[in-house]
Amino acid sequence: MANQSVLNAGSLPPPDVQKAPSGLRRVVAAAMVGTVAEWYEFFLYGTASALVFGTHFFKQTGNPIDGVLAAFALYAVGFAARPIGGLVFGHFGDKIGRKQLLQLSLIVVGITTFLMGCLPTFDQIGYWAPVLLVTLRLIQGFAFGGEWGGAIILVSEHSPDNRRGFWASWPQAGVPAGNLVATLVLLGLSSWLPEESFLSWGWRVAFWFSAVVVLIGYWIRTRVDDAPIFKEALAKQALDENKQLGVVEVLRYHWRSVLIGIGARFAENILYYIVVTFSITYLKLVVDVDTTRILLLMFGAHAVHFFLIPLMGYLSDIIGRKPVYLVGAVLTAFWGFIGFPMMDTGNDWIIMAAIVLGLAIESMTYAPYSALMAEMFPTRIRYTALSLCYQFAPLLAGSLAPLIALSLLNAYDSSIPISLYLVVAAVISIVAVSLTKETKGKSLREVDEESAERIASLKK
Repeated sequence: MANQSVLNAGSLPPPDVQKAPSGLRRVVAAAMVGTVAEWYEFFLYGTASALVFGTHFFKQTGNPIDGVLAAFALYAVGFAARPIGGLVFGHFGDKIGRKQLLQLSLIVVGITTFLMGCLPTFDQIGYWAPVLLVTLRLIQGFAFGGEWGGAIILVSEHSPDNRRGFWASWPQAGVPAGNLVATLVLLGLSSWLPEESFLSWGWRVAFWFSAVVVLIGYWIRTRVDDAPIFKEALAKQALDENKQLGVVEVLRYHWRSVLIGIGARFAENILYYIVVTFSITYLKLVVDVDTTRILLLMFGAHAVHFFLIPLMGYLSDIIGRKPVYLVGAVLTAFWGFIGFPMMDTGNDWIIMAAIVLGLAIESMTYAPYSALMAEMFPTRIRYTALSLCYQFAPLLAGSLAPLIALSLLNAYDSSIPISLYLVVAAVISIVAVSLTKETKGKSLREVDEESAERIASLKK
């Protein structure tokens, strides 16, 4: 077999395309575990906002929706620190290394999530309760700002060019995996404990459990290293006498790609938070589904979502990033008009089908995003650029989605305005992705060369 490989060496594709680096699965696991921890907390917080935080951490007005609105407003605050965290972690991740910054972000996430489970309630310390919660939320958001970009880049820079869509989608699959873990924990607690006990103290155990996820993740991340292409770029940067701040280079020479990256996330980001976070409130307040049933339905939907993401990533390697993305963005515009009426039936199977449909559509826009973004920016500023795109978009999109959706429901007592909100999000993403070039199978070294040539021509 070895002799045959030597004989055929002249006809092999370039090494970056042909060779799947040893230890790639370990790199994927290291990247994915941080995403699991991140989304474990986010699903936990979103669920707690709908079920617990509204009554425990805010002054009661007599209208249950007011407390939930306040909790969702605080939910949005966590996103405010993400772009700042993305820029800070991105800067040092491009200058020092992906691995070290990913380890740091994971530790901060674990500590803040654990402390959320220790906070006194409004009845115990008054307005200090929401103040402490928002403080932890901001610190946590700062750490989350550096998580996704580093995880995606770690995998993308190790992946073969012709399979990057598939491998880079696995950290994205950490989203439903984290949600599954959170759902299992919450489901177990809500099933074993009386509802009064769960709402009183049981929810805290779910936040404390994050320490276990973080410790496992940190150990896995100690066993991987940065990719060779990054080490080469780092060595070149050390010799560059005219190097400038990463974010300055990104905004000066890659601003168009940044705007595309931000706009591309609107459909995915808003749809996801409508389907996964807001629907919990919708099912609870409008359809009158109990907590345990909602968690069971979410568990089944997240399990399907976990397998859909790498499937869509694989399809993006076969037919291209743009076709998969655009079909998903178009379908996003229609989900609200179909999904909410399905939920209104009150039938568990139909409700789960609505959620699965929404997540299937979302996976078409989420799975290809990681590879598409990695292939749009050069290695030397990739961490900064990806973090900026990924973390700034939710500030305008997903962070406000549950709050906007609940406000629309409260004002119009109908799901139609929420469905129209999704149409607007879809249009923004369709326009953004239409402006990109297809990057399927593109070498990251080619991206670096093209970027260097373009910047050199602009400096003349």
